[in-house]
Order: sequence, then C-alpha cells, then structure tokens
Amino acid sequence: MPYSPPRPLLRGALPRALLAATALALPGSALAQQVPAAASAVELPTISVQAAPGGSLTVPSESQARANIELTPGGAEVVGAMTWDDTQAKTIKDMLDFVPGVFAQPKWGEDTRLSIRGSGISRSAHLRGIQLFQDGVPLSSVDGGGDFQEIDPTAFQYVEVFKGANGYQFGANALGGAINFVTPTGRTASPFEARFDIGSFGFYRLQASSGGAQGAFDGFVTGSWLTQEGFRDHSAGENTRGSANFGIQLNESLETRFYLNATNVNQQIPGAVSKTVALNSPQTANPTNVLLNYQRNIESVRLANKTTALLSDTTKLEAGVFYTNKDLNHPIFQVLNYNYEEYGAFTRLVDERSIGGFNNRLVLGINYGTGTTDAKRYNNVAGIAGALAYWSNDSATTTTYYFEDHFYLAPNFAFVGAGQFLTASLDRTAFYKAVSGGNDYNLFLPKGGFVYEMAPGAQVFGNVSRSGEIPTFSELTDFGSVVIGNLKAQTATTVEIGTRGRQPTYSWDVSLYRSWVQNELQCQDPGNTQGLTCTVVNLGSTIHQGLELGFGVQVLKDLFTPGPITDSIWLNVAYTYSDFYFDNDPVWGNNRLPGIPPHYLRAELLYKHPSGFYAGPNVEWVPVAYYVDDANTLDTSPYALLNFRTGYDNGKGPAVYLDARNLLNVNYIASVSVTGRASPNQALFEPGNGRSVVVGTRFKF
Repeated sequence: MPYSPPRPLLRGALPRALLAATALALPGSALAQQVPAAASAVELPTISVQAAPGGSLTVPSESQARANIELTPGGAEVVGAMTWDDTQAKTIKDMLDFVPGVFAQPKWGEDTRLSIRGSGISRSAHLRGIQLFQDGVPLSSVDGGGDFQEIDPTAFQYVEVFKGANGYQFGANALGGAINFVTPTGRTASPFEARFDIGSFGFYRLQASSGGAQGAFDGFVTGSWLTQEGFRDHSAGENTRGSANFGIQLNESLETRFYLNATNVNQQIPGAVSKTVALNSPQTANPTNVLLNYQRNIESVRLANKTTALLSDTTKLEAGVFYTNKDLNHPIFQVLNYNYEEYGAFTRLVDERSIGGFNNRLVLGINYGTGTTDAKRYNNVAGIAGALAYWSNDSATTTTYYFEDHFYLAPNFAFVGAGQFLTASLDRTAFYKAVSGGNDYNLFLPKGGFVYEMAPGAQVFGNVSRSGEIPTFSELTDFGSVVIGNLKAQTATTVEIGTRGRQPTYSWDVSLYRSWVQNELQCQDPGNTQGLTCTVVNLGSTIHQGLELGFGVQVLKDLFTPGPITDSIWLNVAYTYSDFYFDNDPVWGNNRLPGIPPHYLRAELLYKHPSGFYAGPNVEWVPVAYYVDDANTLDTSPYALLNFRTGYDNGKGPAVYLDARNLLNVNYIASVSVTGRASPNQALFEPGNGRSVVVGTRFKF
C-alpha cells in the first residue's frame, strides 16, 4: 500500500486558540522558543487529535503540544529541548529549572530531589507525588514511586509539565501532577546528530543519534555515555543509556510505534552531612558512606508500544502496552539486591463533537499496571553482599479509570469536569525475616474548572480538584521493623486560579493555589542512614499554598543589528513562593513544613544575535533559610549563585557552548533530608557543587 501522510481530523466549529508558539525569542526559557523576534503570531489548533502533515499520529509536534496546553484549566508548561541543549544538561534540574512551581535540586550524579507544589518534599531518595510518562506511556513504578537516573536529557525533544491535578488527561492523580517526556521520531530527527561535552570534576559525555523515514516506516535511535568524578568525595559515576522508537503508519488513520529504553548506571553516594560540614567542607563525604561503599547501580530495560487510530473525523483512540525489567544493586546500610518486573496497558479515547449546538471535547481512559519485586537484602561488608538479612516478594497492582470533559458555553469559554477512580493493591510475601501483609486502596478524585480565552493568546483558568497518593512499597517498609506499615493514602483538595499568555515580545504564566492535605506522607530520617531509609508516617492536616510566577520580556532590541531580524536582550524569570505548614497539629501546632524553601528564584538576562551568538548571566537565589525538621529547630542557609553561559547556534552548522556555574564558588546546601526533631549535628544536608565550567559542541547533518 503506498504511503500517504496522516490526515488531520475535521474541526467543524470547535474553538481554536491563537498561540504565538513560533513568535517568541526567549532563549533558554520554559515559556518560549528561540526564534527571531520579528516572527508573527501563528494560529494553531488547540485540539490534540490533529496530526501535523507528514508527522506522527502517536507523537505530537512541539507546536501541537503547546497548543494543547491551552486546554488545561490550570498550571502547565511545555519545555523545548533548546532550553537545555546548550547547557550541561545532566539532570532533570537542567530541563525544568525555569518552570515556576518546580523545585529540583541535584544530590549526586544524576539523582535529583524533585517537588512540585510540595509533593514528596520529605523524599530525599526516590520520587513520590509526581507521575512520570514517556510519550504518554506510564513510566513511574506501579506502586507510584520513581527515579531519575534513567532519564537522559539528550534523548527528548520536549517535556510537558502538568502541575497539580492538571495531569487528569493522562490519568495522573498525585499532588505534584505529571511530567511527560517526549522523544523525537524518525520524521522529526536529523539523519545524524552528535555532541561532546567536557568539564569540571572529571565530567565527560558522548552522545549520538540518528533518525529517518522511508515511506510508512520511520525510526529514531540515540545513545549516550557519561562519566564524572564528582564534586564531592565518593561521588564518581558512570552511565550508559540508549533509547529507540520505530513507527509504522499503516494508513493515514492508523499508526503504531515501538519503544526501547536501556540503562546501565553505576554511581557512588557521598551521603548527607551535618550543616557545619556542608557549609565549611562541602566536598567531604559522610564517613559511613565511604566505609560501607554506598552506591546505587541500575540495569534496566523497558519496552513499550503505542498505537493511535483515527476512528472518525471527530474521534481518536490510543492504546498500548509496556514492560520493564530493572535490577538494582544498592549498597547502603545493607546491600539491597532488588529485581523489578512490571507490565501494564493503557487506552485513551478523545472525542470532539457538537452536543445540542455546543462544542464538546471528551477524554476517557484507563491505565493498568502490575508488577513484582524480588527484594533481597544482605549484610554490607565494605559494599559487598554478605549474609542474607531479608527476603520478600512484593507485588503491586493499580488501575486508574479517568475522564475529562470540556463543554464550551461559548467559543472562548469552557467548563471542565473531570474525575478519576484509583484502585490499588499492595501485597508482600515473606521468605526470610519478613512478615507477609498488604494494603488495598480505593480513591475517587473529582475535578471541576474553566478555561476562558479573554483575548487572542491570553487565558484565565481555574479549578477545584481532589488528588490522592497511595504509599509506595519503600514507604510501607519500616527498616527498623519487619512489619509492613499500615499507612493511609494521602489526599488533598486544591483550589487554583491563574492566567497565561504569550505575545511576540513577552509571555507570562501565573498560578495561585491552596491545598488542604490530609494524611500527608512524610519520610522522617532516623539519622543513621543519610536519608536513604526512613520511617514514613501520616501527618494530620497540612496546608500547601503558593504562587507560581513566570514571565519573559524583550527588554532591549536593535542594539547592534537593526532590521527585520534584530538582536535583542531578553529577561526570563521563574519565581516560586511556597507557604507550607501544619494546620493546628496536636504535636507541631502551626509549624512550617520542612524540606523546601519559601522563596526560589531563577532569572536570566540573555543577549541573542540573529547570527546565532548568545551570552548572558543567570542567577539562582534562595533568600530565606528553610527548616529540615517538623519541630522547626534546625534550618539551612540562604544562598545566591551567579552563573553565566554563552555559545553559538544558528540551527544549521556546528553549535558550541560554555556553561559556567557558581562563579563565586559559594558553599551552599542544595538538598536535605527531613525528620521530626533534628539534633544540631544530624547528617541531613547535601552540599551543592562548587565552581564549575562545562564546554560542549553539537553538530548534525
């Protein structure tokens, strides 16, 4: 059958948003694209079922993703790869640092402590409270946990961030929301692209990719190798990652795509130290970590398929399956040897039609996942497994049923109703020094909101929503006891209102929210395992509220090259205010919740020349210390970091960059573990990196 590109669905009278997705010249911004400032606004459809001519049905283009964001009745962002391509691009912090509401701080290697709206703020190891997807396929563990070592920033073309309950359209139901990492396809990637990076603390990286299409077939393959000695003692690491996807467009209305991800990570763990050590001798590792040779080593393979079918001019169906096998070798207080095997399926229907003369968009979906963990722990003999200390088999099954409906009372105003039903079962079978047990959870999570386009390219939105999170297996396990914990699910009611918009010379994204949280899951560090194990408890009533403010503006232009395509200076700012506290707790009263700064600012002033040259400083500022314990007796220290980047990238030939960070060589605390009541010298602090410079080059054919 001869190949023909996919046809777009007919829109009829469905609303369209004016989105200047190609009109903004905000280099390095999560709010805009690096394009000539003289470009004009482009009208793009907001409906996700449309396929770009000659593109992929399963993977929307970045411009389509930006248009789809306009449907969200709350805080959401699309971050293009050009935001992080010309930087060190080592961790998820590099990808999301200019998204207001996101707090991401590296700990060691590629591991990052990530929180959105206070999600999982006590988790110093492993992710909770944010659900991960790759190309819309569930990526998080079945029990709701997750890790970042398997995320390679060089492998993605853009990232979607749905804050809070705004990930309902994917079935995400956590307090922090959802992150969707989107890969290139053979129809969008260059035939060959490569990069080489070298920098401080023994950092080296090689990366290469290739993509292409032939008729109905296309494919994309990428691989990277990274090694670094690390800023701190006992923080060296090496990783190799590869990923690929292959698509077949069977006809203009049907496409299937296969995904492969493979990871091999070997990473030393320097551990948390006291506040005094962190601020005066930041390169020092925790002595216990060195003695027991703390490490986190991962080998994983992930396979997935996603098939998209246009059932009619108004209906699209997506369905797929996934399988993951991961081996973890993790010498900490004991040597953890865990094998994870998980698989699942998902389906999602998008239907757009007129109902009673009113336009309507309905999303229905189901996510199903199940898996087992063969969990063995051994005595740690200088990092080598000794005698067996524990053995169990843990199994988890979760199913989420969800819907989201946009009902348009007017072409520029939609009511949004959504709901999810989550059912989960966690079971443990004991083999050695463990106790069998389990927990079942059932949660119904509704949402209501609106989206109002008050002017072309400008929106107001709001919502009231419920979120819920079940404990992960690592949280149900009290390492000081063999008994599986009996924890309640964390739930929250959130009210949010905000506005977003973009024009050729400025853009903004503002959200104000308040969450009433019940049974918040808090990981309390016992003080002898450097945050790698903890006792998890349910708190009582807590409040998470805050302001997320992002904007970009062209402050100057026509400095040296006046004309249709001019040079310019852009100011890009992402500010997050986090006001989190106990709500009349019987023990802690109205104390501040520990683990996250009340103020976090990222700002950049960047000169951009139409030839492709750019340069400018940027800052990271935490002006107020924050507590690390519920008792509010021990806190961190304020800090301000001055950074600078410059480079050349005209989009055609070789690109070069220099990324210099912490130029003043400030000693500061990047991440923390939390506890109930801290002692003055408790090892709860992860120092940030000292002064560093990385240079790199990228080229493509």
